[in-house]
Amino acid sequence: MAARNKARKRAFQILFEADQRGASVQEVLADWIRHSRSDDRQPPVSEYTMELVEGYAEHADRIDELIATHAVGWTLDRMPVVDRNIVRLGTYELVWVDGTPDAVVIDEAVQLAKEFSTDDSPSFVNGLLARFKDLKPTLRDA
Repeated sequence: MAARNKARKRAFQILFEADQRGASVQEVLADWIRHSRSDDRQPPVSEYTMELVEGYAEHADRIDELIATHAVGWTLDRMPVVDRNIVRLGTYELVWVDGTPDAVVIDEAVQLAKEFSTDDSPSFVNGLLARFKDLKPTLRDA
């Protein structure tokens, strides 16, 4: 598995855990880092995972606003927790990270949905992130 793919998967897991625990993503990230330093069986948290989690945290309110506005028929709290956090991470990387091609971001998010969520989730994630890709020039600064 490629390094960035692993980093995205871990970032998703951190966002998911924070959502489930009702904790901040920074708190969960710190827990993961601390745990990886104290237990040899736990792989270290990569720089890119940290960048994704911290970047998401910086834009979390705007990201949730975008999802709530564009997820037709779904409110954030009614959305499956897995899907909500995959879309959160994908939205951050798609809108605010310039170094990764949009198609890669969307494909990686769809792969996470295939691995961790329902049969309907990949198309939901793909559709919502494709919408954000189309609107991208207007989303970052709004």
